Amino acid sequence: MDPIRIAIAGVGNCASSLLQGIEYYRKTPEAEALGLMHFDLAGRRPFDIRPVAAFDVDTRKVGKPLHEAAFAPPNCTATIFPDLPDYGVSVHMSKLLDGVAPHMADYPPERSFLVDGREACDVEAVLRESKAEILICYLPVGSEEAIRFYAECCLNTGVSFINCVPVFIVSDPAWEKRFRERGIPVVGDDIKSQVGATIVHRNLVRLFQDRGVDLKRTYQLNTGGNTDFLNMKAQNRLASKKLSKTEAVQSQLDVRLDDQNIHIGPSDYVPWQDDNKVCFIRMEGVGFAGIPLHLELRLSVEDSPNSGGVVIDAIRFCKLARTRGDAGALLPVSAYTMKHPPVQIPDTEARAYLEDYLVGELTLKEFNASLRRNGDALRKAPARIPTHG
Repeated sequence: MDPIRIAIAGVGNCASSLLQGIEYYRKTPEAEALGLMHFDLAGRRPFDIRPVAAFDVDTRKVGKPLHEAAFAPPNCTATIFPDLPDYGVSVHMSKLLDGVAPHMADYPPERSFLVDGREACDVEAVLRESKAEILICYLPVGSEEAIRFYAECCLNTGVSFINCVPVFIVSDPAWEKRFRERGIPVVGDDIKSQVGATIVHRNLVRLFQDRGVDLKRTYQLNTGGNTDFLNMKAQNRLASKKLSKTEAVQSQLDVRLDDQNIHIGPSDYVPWQDDNKVCFIRMEGVGFAGIPLHLELRLSVEDSPNSGGVVIDAIRFCKLARTRGDAGALLPVSAYTMKHPPVQIPDTEARAYLEDYLVGELTLKEFNASLRRNGDALRKAPARIPTHG
């Protein structure tokens, strides 16, 4: 098959992990290729994804070949595959807009973003010339204006938008309608990790719910040392992030917790952790005969690779949708891969819808109608076993 041609907005740790992971699975026999939800998805393997364009604003990356920029500071993620191939792609300078928080300049060069006054490229022209099919948005949290700029570029060029950031595009009815009317499939918003804080917390909350435990209060605290956590020290950039993570958990409850009884969000920046993220979850509930039940969990993960396989699936599902002529929000894909999809349902249920969509059991229109109609009921119903996969 022809490669899936992707563009990347933001050549940070997540982009680096994605590219390294693609090459890792290229060199790994299928029988030994662990760590993916799907190795073969509709005939496409991870290494059928090809980067054809990239954008950033950090002068240590702009102008460099993509295979070098993926390892440039301030990137600090684990090295999976150190010898990326030369893709023939150089990183283009994009518009700065609100893509860098002002406080980032106050940190040492190996941690801060370095921006000069060079002229920004014409993003739409680059997308057209590169023949990109899908743009992966990896911009920093809080880049509201910049992410809307890229979404607009995708609308104007017919490129699909996979929004890995908690700025609400795909889950915003007005934006989603514009993509649907232009025949462009999209996936969003805010990528879930493979096994990360959100998906673990969601499933624990669902477990309490299904087993009859009355959840009284809960928190989720996260620390990390990458530039994502450094960026999020600016509290004014966190509103959509906290909303996305909180709603992902609240959506699993029949009766929402009062705001004062749930706290979820990034907690602190610890430089020496680099790309390692540590999550602390506490849940307090009441079980049989009013007896208290407390749960505490600590989860440590390498943050950026943890979402790499999920993005690889999102890309391939998005390509499948383009092949089928589907348009607008891919609700089954978004529900499974994103924290803030247009419709929230339990993860096992979302996986079942995803597998049914993969084999073409229903049209996207039928899937979306079913999800929108049954979303609330599905959240409260026991999850069913996936029929495929």
